[in-house]
Amino acid sequence: MTESTAPQADHRTVLLRGGDIHSPADPFATAMVVERGHVAWVGSEGAADAFAEGVDETFDLEGALVTPAFTDAHVHTTSTGLALTGLDLSAARTAQEALRLVRDHAADRPGDRVLLGHGWDPSGWPDGRPPTRAALDEAAGGRPLYLPRVDVHSAVVSTALLDLVPQVTSLPGYRPDAPLTGAAHHAVRAAAHALITPQQRTAAQRAARERAASLGIGALHECGGPDISDEDDFTGLLALAAQENGPRVFGYWAERVAGAKDAQRIRELGAIGAAGDLFVDGSLGSHTACLHEPYADEAHTGTAHLDRADIAAHVAACTEAGLQAGFHAIGDAALTAVADGVRDAAEKLGLARVRAARHRVEHAEMLSPETVAAFAELGLTASVQPAFDAAWGGGEGMYAQRLGAERARTLNPYAALLRAGVPLAFGSDSPVTPLDPWGNVRAAAFHRTPEHRISVRAAFTAHTRGGWRSIGRDDTGVLVPGAPADYAVWRTADLVVQAPDDRVARWSTDPRSGTPGLPDLSPGAELPVCVRTVVFGQTVFVRPNE
Repeated sequence: MTESTAPQADHRTVLLRGGDIHSPADPFATAMVVERGHVAWVGSEGAADAFAEGVDETFDLEGALVTPAFTDAHVHTTSTGLALTGLDLSAARTAQEALRLVRDHAADRPGDRVLLGHGWDPSGWPDGRPPTRAALDEAAGGRPLYLPRVDVHSAVVSTALLDLVPQVTSLPGYRPDAPLTGAAHHAVRAAAHALITPQQRTAAQRAARERAASLGIGALHECGGPDISDEDDFTGLLALAAQENGPRVFGYWAERVAGAKDAQRIRELGAIGAAGDLFVDGSLGSHTACLHEPYADEAHTGTAHLDRADIAAHVAACTEAGLQAGFHAIGDAALTAVADGVRDAAEKLGLARVRAARHRVEHAEMLSPETVAAFAELGLTASVQPAFDAAWGGGEGMYAQRLGAERARTLNPYAALLRAGVPLAFGSDSPVTPLDPWGNVRAAAFHRTPEHRISVRAAFTAHTRGGWRSIGRDDTGVLVPGAPADYAVWRTADLVVQAPDDRVARWSTDPRSGTPGLPDLSPGAELPVCVRTVVFGQTVFVRPNE
């Protein structure tokens, strides 16, 4: 397995003591020893005295909490960095406000060859309509402008950008004065990204990794591919992560595999799988997720990019090559196609071989009881984003607008997935929703649909150990002796054991059960603050003044 890590350094033996260590090895641990990049010991404060003389450094936690570092299982690193360093439209409440932000950004960046923004969401705007092309041309001052919608499945652009893609008007998804989708969107995105300098790209990647480290994230799953990025961007990010300290980066490349030659090419790019955003469909916000029944607010069922036979062929080829496969699938019809296609591959190769490959599905939102059961049977990992429900769920949210309240209530059924034994890995899909691991854990524990809620402990596990299990690593994402020393230190209030509702056995919330506590994530409670992040024993973030 290929992975990127920072350059090896001299590892100091460190004793952390005087805090709370979140570890199944000892639910009441207050101290931990790190040696040669791994956890060497976890235990009580009294026993820590025996190690004090033999360590290079003692770190007084002063009551802080130490947890495994988070893994964000679905990230677009360069786009995240560009959003951090560029134009963020997520706060715009009207099209006019978005245009004003574009004008200000254009004035501040007179030398940029292309203007990039992100995050506009008209579902909450008074008229629900994006800016017109003529208005964008005026705001951009005649320069190329690329503004993907918050879900990154459609975009509005300026005429100057369209002029760089002469064939765009003949591509599927082109509309004269409406957001571009499908092939037309991919073409203008490629043209916009081609204007970004290597220096801008590297600066964006650094900014994204620095933000991740500041939030206690120790590993990122980069979801690249020919439709959403390019090979130079992908390989450049993996190289940067190998050369500079920061969160580990594991890359997925979203390209179909037909045989051993294709699989070898995926590996040569440095990818650990032909997965991530290999699109079976699009998104609900852009009306491109593929549904069994039409949208509530448009008279069609979305877009299918891959069918059952395509999915079966990809999974079979990857399985035979020993490569992890995966797909982006959101709509119920798309998820049915995935389940049927993977089952076809299992009938060809044997269920055990397909299960052992730990193939994964990104987003997996409109799951039915039948597709949940299929995920469990086929060993599929659900790589999901709880912040989607926080942003767009509920009776008045975007999901209800697109699907109607009844169908919207079925989305993101995390409790049903866990009950069926489906592995969960949590991520952000940043920049679609921000890097925010504790916010993601809270969103799952306080899901807008109560029957889909899971415990804080289960959600935390999905955002730490779940990400590692999804890449075939069962030894990481937990603080036990022998595990890699990827951890974060947090300032937080008292620790509690939160269950989703009173139906959960009360013994698990009693301190005598030995269940390690976690921060109180109740709505309105302050989220923990990261003061230090460590990856393989190397400090990659220290909060200023700590």
